[in-house]
Amino acid sequence: MISPSETTVGFAGLGNLGAPMARRLLDVGWRVTVHDVTEHKTQPFAQAGATVAGSVADVLACDVLVLAVPDDHAVESLLLGADGYYAGDGSGRLVIVHSTILPATAQRLADVAADHGVDLIDAPVSGGADRAADGDLTLFLGAEPDTAARADRLLGSVASTVEHVGPPGAGAAVKLANQLMLFATLAGAHEALAMAGGYGVDEGAVLRAVGTSTGASWVTDHWGFFDRTAQAYTAAGTPVTDRPWSKDLLEILAAARAVGVEVPVAAVTSQTLAPAVEQHAHDTARPEQS
Repeated sequence: MISPSETTVGFAGLGNLGAPMARRLLDVGWRVTVHDVTEHKTQPFAQAGATVAGSVADVLACDVLVLAVPDDHAVESLLLGADGYYAGDGSGRLVIVHSTILPATAQRLADVAADHGVDLIDAPVSGGADRAADGDLTLFLGAEPDTAARADRLLGSVASTVEHVGPPGAGAAVKLANQLMLFATLAGAHEALAMAGGYGVDEGAVLRAVGTSTGASWVTDHWGFFDRTAQAYTAAGTPVTDRPWSKDLLEILAAARAVGVEVPVAAVTSQTLAPAVEQHAHDTARPEQS
């Protein structure tokens, strides 16, 4: 079993979700080495008791490697090749991928991991930065049962709900399904509010009215969540193309195409949602956030 006293954890990717997840692991007693390609993101972690990797090799030398990096390419660059995690010495090591990646990528990386004596858990998360800080995320777990059991304590440190949905690749598929349901609703909400606004009805009045009606959803109950998230991405310098309402929708299209499933709602949403989210976040930003 993996435990805080006996296991070193390398955590790569200190972005909107990665940073509070890494901090949560520290707060509950794990020995964490952090790495990010943007060096200033690691500075607060040194003060909090983490080891800051002098190079990517330091984080890859840990017993468990946790990835919250942006995309498939970033995940593959840390795992594959002569200097990747899979090339390290010793079997029984573990990689946990919290990044949102394609199901086929997760499946392939798990197969390659097995060839090197490494276990892989496909473990994308949902919930946002505030829930990440509290260890209250939902985790979509794609893993073999024995591997999932090994990591139970570590996964439970960052997530209050762990849904084991199948082998590697299944977690990624469920995360993309969640994102499509979420973003289709968000796109509809933006259009609905714009329509009502055209008749002079205030956003707040619409949201209050639907709050106890059939139009209510997580999106309407948490209106403002994506404004804050977009503003945080802007402050961090994250390109719009790397934000979930852009990147994840393109991955949904790619994943659906790979299995011959038509997703016309996703196709339309991928073209319309990002401009709506970014404009609304800009319009609602305080002057110091603009």
